[in-house]
Amino acid sequence: MPINVGDVAALTLMISSERLGKLMALTGSAQTAIELHQETLQLGASLMNVTATIEIALRNSVCENLSQHFAVPKWLQQPPITFQWRKTETDNIAKALDSARRAEYSKLTQAGKAALETLAYPRGRPPATSHLKRAKDRRKHIVVSEGKVIAELTMYFWKRLYGPDYDQTLWRTSLKRTFPHKRLSRAEVATYLEQIYQSRNRLAHHEPVLHKRFADTMTAIDFVIQHLETAQPSSTTPLANLLAGDIADVNAKAAALHARLNSFRVGP
Repeated sequence: MPINVGDVAALTLMISSERLGKLMALTGSAQTAIELHQETLQLGASLMNVTATIEIALRNSVCENLSQHFAVPKWLQQPPITFQWRKTETDNIAKALDSARRAEYSKLTQAGKAALETLAYPRGRPPATSHLKRAKDRRKHIVVSEGKVIAELTMYFWKRLYGPDYDQTLWRTSLKRTFPHKRLSRAEVATYLEQIYQSRNRLAHHEPVLHKRFADTMTAIDFVIQHLETAQPSSTTPLANLLAGDIADVNAKAAALHARLNSFRVGP
C-alpha cells in the first residue's frame, strides 16, 4: 500500500523507530520500511487464521479424546482419582474457570448480582469487604459449562498435554489416538506443536514470522494437518482441505514479501 510522504514522520513515531529499525537499516528508507512493516502484518494476519483453525481443531480433538478416556462428565475440572493434573495445568484450569465466570458475571443485571451476593454471604456481607472481594465471592457461585471453561484455555494448555509430563498418563493411554499414525512419537508431535505455539504467540503480539521461522512454522502446520486424527497421513485430510486456500494465500504473500526483502540485500 502506498504511503504518503507527508505521513512518514508521524507514522514512524506511531509505529516506533525501534520497531522499524531493522527495516530502515535494510532499505535506507522510512517510507519503504513502513510499507514492508504493513506487508509483514498482513502476512501475519493470514497466518494467524491458519494457526487459529489448527488450535481449534487440536483443542476439540483432545477434548473428545479425553472425554471418552476419562468417561466422567467434568473430566477437566474433576478427573478420575487415578489421574492428576500437574500444577501448571491445575492453575490454568482455575484461571479459565474464573475467566468464564467473569464473562457470565458481566452479563448479569444488578438483580442477578444481588442474588449472587445472597449466596455468597447468607449471613450478611462482612463490613469493610472491598468491591473486588465482593465480586470474586459472587463469581464463585456462577455455574458455567465445561465447554465455556475449555474455550478459555489457550494453546499453551493443549500443547503441554503432549509434553513429557504426560507421557505415561495421557499419551500412551489416550492421546496417541489423536495422532494415530503408528510411527509418530510423542516427542515429534510435541516439537511441531511447540513450533506452532511459538509462532502463534509472536503473531498475537504483532511480531514478524519470517525466513527460517516461517519455513519451520509451515512445516509444522503441514505436519498437523496431515496427521491429526488420521492413521494414514495425507495432504487431502478434511483439515488440509479446509485450509488449502488459506495456506496457498499465506505462501504467496510470504514469497512476495521475502522476495522484496531479499531485493534490498547485498550479496557477499
